[in-house]
Order: sequence, then C-alpha cells, then structure tokens
Amino acid sequence: MSHRRGGGREERGEGLPVLSLVGRPNVGKSSLFNRLVGGRPALVEDLPGVTRDRRYGVCLWGKTRLRVVDTGGLDPKASGILAAMRGQTLRAVDEADVLVLVLDAAEGVTAVDEDVAEVLRRTGKPVLVAVNKVDSELRESALAEGYRLGFPQVFGVSATHGRGVSELLDAAVAALAAPAATSDFGDAILRGPGESDAAAEPEPPIRLAFVGKPNAGKSSLVNRLLGEERVLVHDQPGTTRDPIDTPFRAGGREFVLVDTAGLRRRRSIDTLTEAVAAKMARDQLARADVVALVVDASLGATAEDAKLAGFIEESGRGCLVILNKMDLVRRAESDRRIAAAREVLDFVGYAPFLPMSAVTGRGVASIPDLTARVFFQWSRRVATSELNKHFEEMVTRRLPPSGPAGKHVKLYFVTQADIRPPTFFVSTNLPNAVGQPYRRYLANQLRKIYGFEGSPLRLALRAHRSKRKAAPLGR
Repeated sequence: MSHRRGGGREERGEGLPVLSLVGRPNVGKSSLFNRLVGGRPALVEDLPGVTRDRRYGVCLWGKTRLRVVDTGGLDPKASGILAAMRGQTLRAVDEADVLVLVLDAAEGVTAVDEDVAEVLRRTGKPVLVAVNKVDSELRESALAEGYRLGFPQVFGVSATHGRGVSELLDAAVAALAAPAATSDFGDAILRGPGESDAAAEPEPPIRLAFVGKPNAGKSSLVNRLLGEERVLVHDQPGTTRDPIDTPFRAGGREFVLVDTAGLRRRRSIDTLTEAVAAKMARDQLARADVVALVVDASLGATAEDAKLAGFIEESGRGCLVILNKMDLVRRAESDRRIAAAREVLDFVGYAPFLPMSAVTGRGVASIPDLTARVFFQWSRRVATSELNKHFEEMVTRRLPPSGPAGKHVKLYFVTQADIRPPTFFVSTNLPNAVGQPYRRYLANQLRKIYGFEGSPLRLALRAHRSKRKAAPLGR
C-alpha cells in the first residue's frame, strides 16, 4: 500500500478533499485513522470515548491526497461529555466530502449504529460503510448486516492488519470530484525533491504547543484563537488526550496550534490512557518550535507548573508563559500573582509572561505576534565579530575565578555554534575551572545585549585549541 502521511505544507491538508471517519464509540475509528495516515498519531485504547476531538492527517493514495478526519464517537442520543463529543463529530460531518461509517464486525449493527446512519443519510453526501475488525473469514457474515443500513457500498476491513483498506480507499477516491483530488498543487507535491518547480517553498509554519496541568484552559485558548470550538472543551479535567494539530494563520504568518493532554505528576496518573496521553504530550515538546506553558492564574503557579517549566527548558524550545483565567483574579491581586508566578517558574524566567483570559478574550490576540517574536529570537544568529566586540567588556567587567592551585583562567573568544536554541562556545584554557555562577553571568550578559526573549541559551566552555568534547553549561 502507498497510503502515508504527507510532509511540510501538504501535511496540513489545506484545500484537500476531506474524508471523515464516523461511528459510535469504540468501533476502531482511531485505528483505521492510523492505518490511513501512517504511523501512530492517534491514541488508541480499548475504551469507549478515548478520542474526543477531531484529529487531522493526510493520506496519499495513488495520485490522490485526502485529508482524513478522526472523530470521537457519535451517539445522537448521548448526554454529558459524549454529547460534547457529538458536537465535534457533527462538525467533521459538515466539512466532509466523503463519509466513512465505521462498524464493529464483532458486535454487529446496533441501535446506535442505525441512529448514526440516519444522521449521515440526511447529509446527502457519499457514505461508505467500513465493517471493521474483520480479521477472519468467520466475520465475513457481518457484511450482510452492514448492508441492512441501506448504503450500497459496504467493505470488510481490518484496521489492525490492513485487510480491505485498499478497496475502501479506491471507493473513496471514486466518490470524489476529480479536480479536487488531482489539482496542480497535488501534482507538485508528488514530484521528487529534484523535480520541484522554480517557485520558492513557502516558509514552514511555526508549531506552537500548549502544555499545562489538566483544566488550565489550553483547549479554550486554542478555540478562542480559532474563533470556533475546534477542540473539545468540557469542565471535566483531562478532556484532551490526543495532541490536536490545527493550522492557523494570523498577521500574514502560518502556525500550527497543538493542544496537548494536561500533564500531571506521575503518581497522579492512574490510568493507562492518561499515561500514554502524557507521554504523547511530552513528545510534542520535541516537535514544537515554541511552547506555551498555560498556568491557571486563579490557583497560582504550583510545583507541578515548575516541573513542566523544567521540561520546556530541557527541551530547548522557545517559551511563552500564559497566566490564564485572570478574569477570576481580583485586579488588586494581578501584579502580585504575576510576580509570584515568575518566582516559581524561574526555569523559564526569560519567557514573556502573558496575563489573559480565554473566557473574555482579554490578551489572547497577542499570542500569535509574541509567538513569532519568540521564534525569531530562538532562530537568531549573531556574527562572531559582533559577539567578540562585547565579549571583552563582559570579561573585563567581571573576571573569571581562579583555577586550581591559583592558576589564572583565560577566556579567549566566543562564537555562536548553533541556533534553535542559540548555542555558544567560549574558548578557554581551563574549561572545568569555570563554575556555574560565572557561566550564568556570561549567559545573562548575552541576554542583556542581544535579547533572546523567550529562548533558552546553551553556553559551553571548551579547551583552547583542543578537540576535546565541550561540556554542557545549562542556561
């Protein structure tokens, strides 16, 4: 099979025909989504309601690219959080060009399946029925039940083993309008690296990941930015489990907003689903350009928030600190609350601290501009000649401490070795004699002169005219 995820601009799937996977909870939609887009981007567990948001991926089938949407379970008569999931799923139904109704071969057609089928029938859109979990000939009889729902195209598939997926995709492509699936843009994407046309590649989007404790308001902030309820919001903590990638444009710049599961201390994680979701959220740090640490300002920054700040610093990503729910903080308390958060979150003290409210919208519009600014600082490179004009002044202002047996420590020059994060090498005769306080002094002086707002710095001392490995120096 040639179905796989796209990369770069096509990974967002903008302008592609949409195939939405719909069905009641726990029939295997996420497993089928993973099979179609490649890899394991969706959280899969044998529990109803694990997927609660719309999730997007790109499937390449032959010369056709499809934007695949994974949805939470659709139960037209559900209440509570399942009702909120229903709203998310209906949005995916609205944007779909082709709908795939997923059934469970082991359980047969249920009353809920019949209700879902009726909802899809009323859309007037092409509906394909995928009877999932057909892992043996014994379950082929389940196809007969699939035809009971009145749709002409029924396919027996196994998301786990890939059985029947090719036939399902052939039918999906046939149901689409040819121009939408074979545009010039799509043809350009299918060409190899050496065959691209002369037009310059667009600047890749900035990936902004929202991380924080459960119920800090990450999904509400994403929805406020998007202007729609794209990510499920509910008053039950831990609603978001899969990281949700959402393309977004502001100020002429492209972004990908990533809403992640709330991270808690390990001893507070009491289910396998939460443990997997927490790992997926931490993995998003490695994929992000900028990370927004969302803190519940009504509760104040806590030790758990500080732990997350440490994770962000270690990841080397740019950082914003968002103090959400400021609408619940008395105005007289605002400055004190911000100052207290800065003290607790000293791991990322270089980050902008943004008081805001997802509920009222206060301050939310500043997120894209500040994210772009932090990304620029995170990507910034300073010429060696420029650095060393100031380096001598730094050293003269505060001389390094003496080395062992009173040996004099000499600092020769500094050079920027890398970006994202900015990484500097300082040449010296005695690398191990320079302790953390002086290293922090040098890093702080670099910040004072060049800014690097929101970006961690890496500073290493290495032996002059030596090929020995440089020692890591922290912030």
